[in-house]
Amino acid sequence: MTTSLNIYGIHAVEKALSNNESIGKVFIQKGLSGPSFKVLEAQIRQAQIPTSYVPIEKLNRLTKGNHQGVVAQISPVAFVDFETMITQAQETREAPLFVILDQVSDVRNVGAILRTAACTDVSGIIIPKTGSAPLNEDTVKTSAGGIFEVPIAKVEHIKDAIYFLQAFDIQVVAITEKSNDLFYHADFTKATAIIMGSEGKGIMDSVLSLSDAKVKIPMTGQIGSLNVSVACSVCLYEIVRQRQ
Repeated sequence: MTTSLNIYGIHAVEKALSNNESIGKVFIQKGLSGPSFKVLEAQIRQAQIPTSYVPIEKLNRLTKGNHQGVVAQISPVAFVDFETMITQAQETREAPLFVILDQVSDVRNVGAILRTAACTDVSGIIIPKTGSAPLNEDTVKTSAGGIFEVPIAKVEHIKDAIYFLQAFDIQVVAITEKSNDLFYHADFTKATAIIMGSEGKGIMDSVLSLSDAKVKIPMTGQIGSLNVSVACSVCLYEIVRQRQ
């Protein structure tokens, strides 16, 4: 099973950037300076790659080599083109199903969602380029191989992705507690994309406003919300039930 690869050193990371490698995250030593580093930092920022500024001890744990203050994690999967993913699914499936992850930042949650998505024949996962969890070895392990079964597309802005989906007559349904309508009453027999929000903030208001419908999972106990990966599983299996 392929897992994420750590590359290190200023020139190695620059080479990965120039080759358009799928870099999930970059770790940079706090307080690092110098002209070569400044150029690299600007390239990382332009590529909108998630970045963490960490103590040198963190970098030393990530690699035993001369990291020069920079370590990048290469994603274990190749991302697919978003528009191609949608059009191919429309051509090959009667009612394609997509999952949009809005700022879901926990790698294990993403891995669990990918595992369920593979089990429920999801056509593709859509994530933003910034603010999402990196796809690393923890994601791979948690997904139990699902990460290699479901196409994953990164987009600049979720809002633009929603407009594109709607142009193809794919309904976009937000799963949110900010609704009075129950999830079970929605019609998921047609082409659908469901939106799952981040662990802490849920779905952004600007994204919610663009959705075709907002529905919630009913809660009858003392705790008012589910873990996002559990909530996604509940939703995907209700969709499976409706379509069988």
